[in-house]
Amino acid sequence: MNNLLIPNPKEAESIHIIREVAAQFERPVLLFSGGKDSITLVRLAQKAFYPAKIPFPLLHVDTGHNFPETIEFRDKLVDELGLELIVRNVQDSIDQGKVREERGRYSSRNSLQTTTLLDAIEEFKFDACIGGARRDEEKARAKERVFSVRDDFGQWDEKNQRPELFDMLNGKIHVGQNVRCFPISNWTELDVWEYIKTENIEIPSIYFAHEREVFLRDGMIWTANEHVYREEHEEVIVKMVRFRTVGDMTCTAAVLSEAVSLEDVVGEIRESTISERGARIDDKRSEAAMETRKKVGYF
Repeated sequence: MNNLLIPNPKEAESIHIIREVAAQFERPVLLFSGGKDSITLVRLAQKAFYPAKIPFPLLHVDTGHNFPETIEFRDKLVDELGLELIVRNVQDSIDQGKVREERGRYSSRNSLQTTTLLDAIEEFKFDACIGGARRDEEKARAKERVFSVRDDFGQWDEKNQRPELFDMLNGKIHVGQNVRCFPISNWTELDVWEYIKTENIEIPSIYFAHEREVFLRDGMIWTANEHVYREEHEEVIVKMVRFRTVGDMTCTAAVLSEAVSLEDVVGEIRESTISERGARIDDKRSEAAMETRKKVGYF
């Protein structure tokens, strides 16, 4: 790990939050998607407890439609760091009849993850879930506290949140409740990329520009894949693209790019006038899509 002695206020704040989670909760877990934000959380957790190992497991809710590069990276990271990984699959929730597979033009398993996540929280009795959400991403996430309480149904009430004065974090919860904890809530997308560059953190290859089979719809660049619904008139083309944010293939659009290094990516983000969530297909369903999902237990 590089730069252990170089002051970084945001890193210090995030490490403090992660240590507070470990101190205040009995069964925390780190929600891991294989994306840049959760990868950053893993590095911060390493630093928070170094030289000991990270004292809580990683949980990946696998939609079954993830980018292969992301799954390969996930397994490689867990193996290299000797971490405990728990995987729960949306397909199991579908097979059990708990959720119904969407069909048609905008079908996605993204919203179906909520049921699988809540079942995993109940199964393992997790009382705190550490996530990589940031306030700059989307307006619903901007409403979240660092410690965001969910009720015993996993639901979030944006009108009933605790004040967080200075660095005081209140982790007291009632039986059945759990808390979503966001250590990098105050970071921006550029902060994350600059940290990855400074720390020389390995990330999945899809974050860099590469040739990919895609098709165009609604002004967005969709991945051409068996899991992504495509109509006959939507022509598959090959473009040099990368991904600014990584969900699964059905909800994540690509962006045209020539950025093939971390330096290139940082430079590209500095010049961008569009939020990274602009490439999230699932956010286009409605103005309040993210907030609606959060209210029923989404990440």
